[in-house]
Amino acid sequence: MKHASFDPSCGICRGNADAQALPAGPLVFENRLWQVRRLPAGIGVPGWMMLNAQRHVPGPAHLDDAEAANFGPALRHFELTLERVTGALRIYTAAMGESFPHLHVHMVPRYETMPNDASAWGVFELYGATQRGEVAVDEAEATRIASAYRDALAASPPPL
Repeated sequence: MKHASFDPSCGICRGNADAQALPAGPLVFENRLWQVRRLPAGIGVPGWMMLNAQRHVPGPAHLDDAEAANFGPALRHFELTLERVTGALRIYTAAMGESFPHLHVHMVPRYETMPNDASAWGVFELYGATQRGEVAVDEAEATRIASAYRDALAASPPPL
């Protein structure tokens, strides 16, 4: 969806507007406030999702009243659904806004067994490890999870 606040220099804006744009992964869910995408193939761990604001906004401190009121309930719903779909022990959450000044939240399943025995902040280091080819992603499992997650969110979307 191309939002009125679209910034052509922002990779997240471009990804929100065009499913083929980099760094966007496949679209899993969309409403007027948020998009959820899986990471591009081969990156992270199966089930690693990105929650993006539709509007070009640098972070939570700059959400408008509607976005701020919805952010917590929507994030909770996205993560509980992801936890159920993946069977993860928990979902790790991070939003740094360093690569792109557009709110994007990493939602990462923390499985009982993780590549490289990663835990805590080390889980987020798997993003780079997969890009460098040090860790491989089970792409069939990542695709299965994304499909199941898409179906679960379609059946039970987050509150608006």
